[in-house]
Amino acid sequence: MSRFELFSPEGLRVDGRRYNELRAFDCSINTHPHSSDGSAYISQGNTKVLCLIRGPSDTLTTTSGATASSADEPTISVSIIQPPYATTERKSTSRTDRRMAELSIIIKRALQQCIVKKNYSRTLIEVSITILQLDGSLLPACINAATLALIDAGISMYDYISACNVALYDTFPLVDSNSLEENDLSFLTIGIIGNGDKINLLLMEDKVPLDKLQKLIDLGITGCHNIRQLMDNVVREIGIDLLSKKL
Repeated sequence: MSRFELFSPEGLRVDGRRYNELRAFDCSINTHPHSSDGSAYISQGNTKVLCLIRGPSDTLTTTSGATASSADEPTISVSIIQPPYATTERKSTSRTDRRMAELSIIIKRALQQCIVKKNYSRTLIEVSITILQLDGSLLPACINAATLALIDAGISMYDYISACNVALYDTFPLVDSNSLEENDLSFLTIGIIGNGDKINLLLMEDKVPLDKLQKLIDLGITGCHNIRQLMDNVVREIGIDLLSKKL
């Protein structure tokens, strides 16, 4: 697809959105109460991700992918599974896939900065992510799903981690990019803690002009705040529903 088709002169993207509009966002928590301590499902456009949390548990029962931690913080293990049906290419990926290993390390580092470590010294927290369908913004969807799953597991966090991608079309930043945009355009991933401007994650694997970088970051922060609000609404609705059942 040509770059012209990605963003029309009328200001519309290939899926009909404006430059600052998110894709349809849907999320739910406690989706697998019997097989995990915390679980969450995220749908960002056609990207759908499921996250399961097991723990905190004794670090003596470590699994593959977990690395040793110091005495005053937890060990976080992150694994990502992408079944063959997740993409149109029907290409299977293994647990040792290099790209998935890189994403696992990035997600682990982002989560480490948000978990209240002193509450979980010498424990293991296992984060298992399954990509059900992929259409761009993979890393943000994984981080958003992991955040909700950690909340469902009752693990203490300083605040939400919300993340989104921003692509650059000439001088126009495009928030929450899909796979067509990411294949043709440079983009960055940004993650924010809470409602402020504290950046938890900033990943850019393509070349972006320096004078356009701040514009991408500003729009990315706004997109993260919007996603955080959507996630918070769902968590509060579920909390109110659970409280009403107890009463």
